[in-house]
Amino acid sequence: MPKIVEIEGTPNRNALKFILKEPLTWGVTRSYDNAEQAKGDPLAEALFDIDHVTNVFYVDRWITVTQDGAADWQDLAREVADPIRAAPAADTQTAATVAAASAEIANLSPEDQQRLKLINEILDEEIRPYLQNDGGDLHVLGLEGNRLSVHYQGACGTCPSSITGTLRGIQNMLRSIEPDLEVVAV
Repeated sequence: MPKIVEIEGTPNRNALKFILKEPLTWGVTRSYDNAEQAKGDPLAEALFDIDHVTNVFYVDRWITVTQDGAADWQDLAREVADPIRAAPAADTQTAATVAAASAEIANLSPEDQQRLKLINEILDEEIRPYLQNDGGDLHVLGLEGNRLSVHYQGACGTCPSSITGTLRGIQNMLRSIEPDLEVVAV
């Protein structure tokens, strides 16, 4: 059962990041914008059962919970801590779950797989560490021609600066390797 080591605020005042001693997943992100999406994930379902929770995002040793802005974080943090502490650690996760997370890439052409690999390397080095530090992340949804679709996760999913400045910065950075690339947030 994960122990909460620290609770951090994020640039999004409606999101808190819980740092854990044990991992919840082995590199597979879980991101839910509502209770319907969370069906089948016991931790996320339990968190969405709590009033005011609007988003749940977790990977490895941290989880970000976003609220609607109507709750006091001091009270809500105590309430969401219980299901987090009760969640099973990642050692129960199967290899099939990890394989399923990367299956979408297999449908791309070899050239697009290589392009996507390079794009993800740049995102891993230059963008994701900063987003993760702030309780969020960026998931690449697809690459079609010169259009890269991304989805902001966790605290970044409802943060206005993600959709404006950060998205432009990502596009400008990736245009250094692909000048005609358009990055869109979905």
